Amino acid sequence: MKSVQLPDMDQPASDATAHRLTYSDGSSRIVYTTENELPYPDGKLIVSRVDLDGIITHANDAFVDISGYSRDELIGAPHHILRHPQMPKAAFKDLWQTVEAGKKWHGYVKNLCKDGSYYWVYATAVPNIRHGETVGYTSVRRKPSRSKIAQAEALYRKMLEEQA
Repeated sequence: MKSVQLPDMDQPASDATAHRLTYSDGSSRIVYTTENELPYPDGKLIVSRVDLDGIITHANDAFVDISGYSRDELIGAPHHILRHPQMPKAAFKDLWQTVEAGKKWHGYVKNLCKDGSYYWVYATAVPNIRHGETVGYTSVRRKPSRSKIAQAEALYRKMLEEQA
């Protein structure tokens, strides 16, 4: 993946916690998180497409609305702009290995909004194949079940402890 420089987030609310995230491409930035969970929008699918390097090439209205970023801020940015610090690196490694192998990936993901809020999704990511070649990837996110989120949180806490 090529490196795209992302700015540090502006510090949102006074109750925000700062984290330095380092991404698989070697870039890093400071992000701020809050305990404010945004509910997944009922009846909507969140859809995005990325190129082979994980750079966002399409963001639907539901994605723009919940992320807090404008479409112009999302298009051309790496999808990891949404990575919440409570998501283990191994989860994304598994996602990338799966889709790069030409397979469909499913999983629960905690995403970070521009203002430090977060939202949970049940994501499905698939390769986009044109003329026999992978040209990018599409992710469709659905409303997750609360019981599956609780299971994912417990698993991800354990994975983060092992990651440290």
